[in-house]
Amino acid sequence: MKTNSTFKYNIGSFLLVFLLLAACQKAELLTYNHNTGIYFNLSNANRDSIVYTFAYNINKASDTIYIPVSISGIREDKDRVYHAYIEVDSSSAQEGVHYQKLAESYVMNSGDGKTTLPLVIYNTPDLEENSVSVIVKLKESADFHIENPNIIRAKVVFSARLEQPMWWSMWLGEYSRTKHQLFLIATEQTTLTMDGLDAPKNLFFADLLNMMLNNPFQWVDKNPEKGYVLSTDDNGVTYKFYHKDNPNRTILLRKNTGSGLFRFIDELGREVR
Repeated sequence: MKTNSTFKYNIGSFLLVFLLLAACQKAELLTYNHNTGIYFNLSNANRDSIVYTFAYNINKASDTIYIPVSISGIREDKDRVYHAYIEVDSSSAQEGVHYQKLAESYVMNSGDGKTTLPLVIYNTPDLEENSVSVIVKLKESADFHIENPNIIRAKVVFSARLEQPMWWSMWLGEYSRTKHQLFLIATEQTTLTMDGLDAPKNLFFADLLNMMLNNPFQWVDKNPEKGYVLSTDDNGVTYKFYHKDNPNRTILLRKNTGSGLFRFIDELGREVR
């Protein structure tokens, strides 16, 4: 009886191992045949939205946001195609005005598990006042499926609006976004310190701005490498100041009839001083 029980125990153990191996093989086969997934591989900081500003680059007519894309599954030794689209109803940006139409398809190169989706955005005048957003979504293709709908969405928010920094009033007086933009152009600085020991350096940058404000024509002539232009449509009564690469973003220059001097005009219609 003891021998018979041992025999039955061994047979049972063998059948259990056999069934487990069969189940594992079946699971492996299912995993292998399952299409590879695709998703936006965004950091926690960018998961809610990718934020971009043209504020420090008035000369840029456009730029490209590269949204990271990854696969969940097996890499293959062949090019594969994935698709994306704009969720128009949830986006405030307009196609052809604020961003370039997406391509019909994008390629994940052979052997790769990561790539980027390029979103071309435009630096338009209305961005000085308002930000706009674009919702980009991935969708299934013959090569990739969607596993998790929560990670196939990317929101891009962009503008060209400047805000007054804390250090501004300490060195540069009255604030306007136009004056801020001219400061960036004249000095090529994005920030100044609030340390009194830095006064000589900071006042030097303030003087660079004042020289530009007091004689913009001379500034343009002396800084041809910066690429800025002054043009007039009314025989010299007013001028438009802009970068040659982005003529749609202009700053108005107008003659003061009392002093005879030309002054830049800010977003509120005031002379920049």
